[in-house]
Amino acid sequence: MSKSAPVSSSRVEQAVLIVFADLTRFMVNSRRTPDAALAELLEGYYRHADGLVSAAGGRVVKFMGDAFLAVWPGARAGDGVGALPVLKRDIDAWWAAKGWDSRVVVKAHFGRAVIGPFGTDARFDVIGNEVNVAATLPARTVSLSAEAFRCLEHGKRRAFRKHAAPVVYIPADDPRA
Repeated sequence: MSKSAPVSSSRVEQAVLIVFADLTRFMVNSRRTPDAALAELLEGYYRHADGLVSAAGGRVVKFMGDAFLAVWPGARAGDGVGALPVLKRDIDAWWAAKGWDSRVVVKAHFGRAVIGPFGTDARFDVIGNEVNVAATLPARTVSLSAEAFRCLEHGKRRAFRKHAAPVVYIPADDPRA
């Protein structure tokens, strides 16, 4: 794999693990929650999710309501992929403890993207076609592109199995056939 390529003085193109996470049934659940309480609940969720991603060596790029985009540097991509089932389990448990029947859906892809500051406030972001690949992976629980799956050490690959075309990898204990 080639090293990071400079794009501008403060941005680089590099290989990263790109993860999208989004909650199921969030709109249904949020309709029964007053706005101020919902804002406090999301604040807690953001802190919890950010802590889980950071502990696994990644970085939350942004939150978008009940969804978030996160990246792991190429050297930590295997750690990130390996942490996704735990991230899902912990986030699902967090929401269940709040009395919500929302579950997180996680999509992960590994590829090159431009990362760094963007916009007038120089906010960190990740840009590129590979981000779109991650965002459009089919998923109901956790889904990995073949590229993300290959980031795992061989011994850790047993935690996932191949699923129907387009090929994605899902947790081995997922009830889908």
